[in-house]
Amino acid sequence: MHDALIFTPADVDLSRSPLHATLGARTYVLGAFNPGFTRLPSGNLLMMVRIAEALSEPVIDNHVRAIRWTPTGYVLDAHPLAHVDMADPRQFELRGRPHRMLGLTSLSWLLPVELDPTGREIIATHYDRAIAPAASYQDYGVEDARISRIGDRWYMTTCSVSAERHSTTLHISDNGLDYRLEGIVLDHQNKDMLLFEGLIDDAYHALTRPLGEVYFAYPPESSYAGGPAINLARSPDALHWRPLPAPGLRARKASTSAMKIGGGTPPILTPAGWLMLYHGVETRERVGIYRTFWALLDATDPTRIVRIDDTTALLEASPTLTAPIADLMYLPTPVVFTTGIVDAGDHYIVASGEADLACRITHLPKALFA
Repeated sequence: MHDALIFTPADVDLSRSPLHATLGARTYVLGAFNPGFTRLPSGNLLMMVRIAEALSEPVIDNHVRAIRWTPTGYVLDAHPLAHVDMADPRQFELRGRPHRMLGLTSLSWLLPVELDPTGREIIATHYDRAIAPAASYQDYGVEDARISRIGDRWYMTTCSVSAERHSTTLHISDNGLDYRLEGIVLDHQNKDMLLFEGLIDDAYHALTRPLGEVYFAYPPESSYAGGPAINLARSPDALHWRPLPAPGLRARKASTSAMKIGGGTPPILTPAGWLMLYHGVETRERVGIYRTFWALLDATDPTRIVRIDDTTALLEASPTLTAPIADLMYLPTPVVFTTGIVDAGDHYIVASGEADLACRITHLPKALFA
């Protein structure tokens, strides 16, 4: 089985970054990870890689600085160090606010990286097609692309971050490589939106994962743990979405990875139903341990779960893979975050973010899902 890192921070040329021309501060690549993934008309594969670009000197004069996009260029916002908690390396938290208020230690943009048909070799890095913030609802970055091919179009959801809201946005492409921003499709903190790669009853369907400050408890005898779960939504045009009333995948008490779950790969249609890979998180320190699991949804009624395997991980973080770049590791716990899947005959090619640091390509035999 092929299982390797294909793209790491060292593969990024920051002189071609969207931030380079106007930011006026030295940066480095904190991570190149969580790639949207699809096959192009040529047969090559495309990763839409999240580039988390961070300040080389985030703290100056007792202030921590955050990068922010504006219509005229990138600027730095300074927050007094005495008023923030920097325990999480990915973000800082402002103290003394009535609501939990965060700032980011990096700003993310998306870099298209073209691979050969097997995912073993980089063919081209398309800096000229990079996707950067373009609206005020993205002024802290564009993150974690997921790509679904439906008919002759490619639909890419992204997480857009700003002080206004933390939303899901949609890009559409006619060739898999050049994307246009259509705008917000899901509002605040509804993330991990994955469009099914096909219509059901002539309608688009998607997995969603809304977050919130409060969750209500299941009865004590319930098998469900409660908390963040994967829901479903339906749309006539991929722009206007209505939640389905039936629940989707919920974290179960029997799984060690029940702190929260979220969608990973866009569901693809197989003879057994819609195959989806998703992440489950085990409580551990501030970040948690992220693993990849899988489920099958009914082909005509995706609210019906045909099968779920949430006890044995399909993928776990691999210290062997990250050993050559161990000096760049910054998370306190193991993380693999699977984001894309492509059919390759007798196996699937799966793309993941490894350790919020690099892109991982794994070949998985279809027999695993029998």
